[in-house]
Amino acid sequence: MMQELIVPLLNATVQSGTPILFATLGEMMTEKGGVLNLGVEGILSFSALAAFVTGYTTGCPWLGFVMGGFAGLLLAMVHGFVCISCLGNQVVSGLALTILGLGLTRFLGTPYIGLATTGFEKEALPFFSSIPFLGDIFFRQDALVYVSYLIPVLFWFFFRRTSLGMAVTATGEYPAAAAAAGLKPVLLRYFAVAMGGFLIGLGGAYLSLAYTHLWTNGLSGGRGWIAVALVIFAFWRPGRAVLGAYLFGGVMAFQLRLQASGTNVPSSILLSLPYALTIIALVFSAWKRKHSDMPAALGTNIEPEG
Repeated sequence: MMQELIVPLLNATVQSGTPILFATLGEMMTEKGGVLNLGVEGILSFSALAAFVTGYTTGCPWLGFVMGGFAGLLLAMVHGFVCISCLGNQVVSGLALTILGLGLTRFLGTPYIGLATTGFEKEALPFFSSIPFLGDIFFRQDALVYVSYLIPVLFWFFFRRTSLGMAVTATGEYPAAAAAAGLKPVLLRYFAVAMGGFLIGLGGAYLSLAYTHLWTNGLSGGRGWIAVALVIFAFWRPGRAVLGAYLFGGVMAFQLRLQASGTNVPSSILLSLPYALTIIALVFSAWKRKHSDMPAALGTNIEPEG
């Protein structure tokens, strides 16, 4: 009986944590290059709309998924231009990007409110889904969840085993030294911002194509802010990002089930649970800051080359 309650909750935890995981790794990618992007919430919202509209009009959810990523990349590059080429304040630009993304989404998405798309449905993976307990949790999900299992591994491999990843890390740590070694810090920062925006966009696409299958305003629901905090909580490490994303996803899934059960706890308190956890995570991160891998040059602008 207990397993019948726990397994569906953990299955929903993975699903709820997936868009947060994409967004967290995207922000982590951006910050690894030395650029702080507080526009994650706006990017998530705008890319969710782009993915939904593409999937709804073409009937191809995979195309919508990719377009969501490119929508995130496009919006992130606006932030990149302001901060990298124009040396604008990264905090102000990120906040402005959030406002821009949410505003564009509300304006362009209004005609689609209430419409539904086929999107991605849950499909059991052969063999893996038959693994006791774990199979029902991790391998009876939609295809985008399976994609999300690969992203942290590729993220780790990119930064630890490729010259380009190491160059991006060097740019986020010591851009002057990277330039002296013959690297191009400005181009590398643009790359980090672009790829980070693409990953965040994939998280937005998941929200509209797999998590809800319909369009409504406010779909991002504060997940972008949670992702920004989760990067700090994860100490800029992809493995911890996975654990953190599922932790937050579990809280979200739990509060939704509590609401559906007709509990007497006020809904406003239940809705605040993920954000209360965000504060706790930030306090914990501040306490453990000596173990952090925060890029040394994060938030510091560099002069354009040439």
